[in-house]
Amino acid sequence: MVVESARNYELVVVLNPETTEDEVAAAVQTVDEMIKENGGTITEHESWGLKRLAFPVRKFNEGNYLLTRFSLEPGSVAELNRNLQASEDVLRFLVMKT
Repeated sequence: MVVESARNYELVVVLNPETTEDEVAAAVQTVDEMIKENGGTITEHESWGLKRLAFPVRKFNEGNYLLTRFSLEPGSVAELNRNLQASEDVLRFLVMKT
């Protein structure tokens, strides 16, 4: 039996630019809950604010960028990806192993 150990990851999320500060805070809390439900721990959050996108996404030219650093077991990352894809406010996201 192979026991997986938690790995460190970075998650960059690009939210709809029309989201309010309260909706951004709610999105951060939702991501935190997804990570914690799967046994992960959050180490850091950064809000990069509204930035111009390299190309239009869903007819938006800007996006609200958020960075989250966390540790999680590798098998749980797929579940996090599915949940982020289902979110309507998330324009794009990327989970990177650090």
